[in-house]
Amino acid sequence: MFHRVVQSLNLLAGSIRLRPVGFLIVSLFIFTLVLTVQAAELSDIRDRGYLIVGVKDNLRPLGFRDSQNQLQGLEIDVARQIATDLLKDETAIEFQPLLNQDRLDALLSGKVDLVIARMAITDARARVVDFSRPYYVDGTAFISANPTIQNLRDLQQQPVAVLNRSDTISTVRSLLPSVQLQGVDSYEAAKSLLGTGQVMAFAADVTVLSGWIQENPDYHLVPTLISAEALAVAMPKGKQFDKLRQQVDQSIDRLRTTGWLRQRIRQWGLPVEGFPSFDD
Repeated sequence: MFHRVVQSLNLLAGSIRLRPVGFLIVSLFIFTLVLTVQAAELSDIRDRGYLIVGVKDNLRPLGFRDSQNQLQGLEIDVARQIATDLLKDETAIEFQPLLNQDRLDALLSGKVDLVIARMAITDARARVVDFSRPYYVDGTAFISANPTIQNLRDLQQQPVAVLNRSDTISTVRSLLPSVQLQGVDSYEAAKSLLGTGQVMAFAADVTVLSGWIQENPDYHLVPTLISAEALAVAMPKGKQFDKLRQQVDQSIDRLRTTGWLRQRIRQWGLPVEGFPSFDD
């Protein structure tokens, strides 16, 4: 597939004299076109008889493997519900665990039909894929093992760990400027600093921190998210995929209006404040 893209670009370069910017624009157009046509439409999925969904398998409580090596989590449950609505069978589904950097490519190349893998809606992503209505609102939260840290005011002047080069740094600095930030290179490094008392809290996405608490009840979330990122189902972009997008949106609407989604959010130990409250 990528070889065909390169051939197309070489032919274009040889037949048309384009300035660098123009060549880049045309190159991106051809690249996107070739990738997009690989994705399956709703009729293709139904003819195949099962749905292929890209998920996480190492991110409790969204998508992870249990002690029997079976996939579990909120996003796994959402995927099964969508399979039920599209194919009348929640088991008519194949899960493809994906790394973060592989999510978009897997969708555009047709390796998966949908991506339900903690993918937040952003302007940049929305240019190349479509998104469903949100099924959860992620955001920055704080976790602590210190019982004296019960609200955001308790963090004033305190040392707080954050991942180096993360967006969390600017978010915390803008809302809690007196907090003493200490950069770490990994979640394990943050956990070590919390365990030794070198920091009073760790700031990161609440979906990740909720999994920490489930594995270590000594931690607790400090109430109130300080940012918000809507998580949604990613789908291929294009008019030919309108029916698929409409069906997925209807599924998310059903899960929300029937109370199923709120119940599952609670069941998986996620803050209910992340329940999407959109009305459209």
